[in-house]
Amino acid sequence: MAETFKLKTRASISAVALESVYTVPASTTSVIVGGMLSNKSSALITADVQIVTNSTTGENADDVYLINTVQIPQGSSLEIIEGKVVLQESDIVKVLASASSALDVAFSVMEIT
Repeated sequence: MAETFKLKTRASISAVALESVYTVPASTTSVIVGGMLSNKSSALITADVQIVTNSTTGENADDVYLINTVQIPQGSSLEIIEGKVVLQESDIVKVLASASSALDVAFSVMEIT
């Protein structure tokens, strides 16, 4: 099994709908080892981070929020991962901001193939 560390980034997250930031590739298990949200605006914003699972049955069949409507002050960053989050093939990490173009995100991911 090969392990590869990757950085997944997205600038100016949408304020309209949850935006896909990372999708686990086929035949891969991924581990999120870090996640940073950065408010680059001059006002307070809120952010959501959701995991959309590919599974429809079993213990990981529910889509869940890692954070929901968390406030991030202007010019500040928020580390949202303490520990690790394991994702399976085709799972998706999605992010939403309360203001357009105000939020940048970065996730550190280890992919196991």
